Amino acid sequence: MPRFAVLLHDGPRGPHWDLFLETGASLATWALAREPDTLGPIDAERLADHRLAYLEHEGPVSGDRGFVTRWDAGTYRLIGQSDRETALVFEGNRLNGHATLTCVSDDMRQWRFAMTPDRARPG
Repeated sequence: MPRFAVLLHDGPRGPHWDLFLETGASLATWALAREPDTLGPIDAERLADHRLAYLEHEGPVSGDRGFVTRWDAGTYRLIGQSDRETALVFEGNRLNGHATLTCVSDDMRQWRFAMTPDRARPG
């Protein structure tokens, strides 16, 4: 199964959470405005794909762009995908359950992340 990671990124734009989804040889990446396990939709910005190394990275970010700390990691299962929406199931240490990423802008940069936790699993 493909892997995911969420890193708390404290950088020049202020703290946010980077969501990385393994998609072959790179990571599809979104910057989330809040912790991904909070209720309700979360504003997300689609970023350029990142290197696979970020699945394991903690510490300073190159180019003096701040510092990242691992918030969660695990695997995910893709259950549906179109150009404007991705539906998946996370199996991580903190994120467990269904999630959707939905594009809300014409330029494909502004998205919403919504999580429905699996209450049956401890977390």
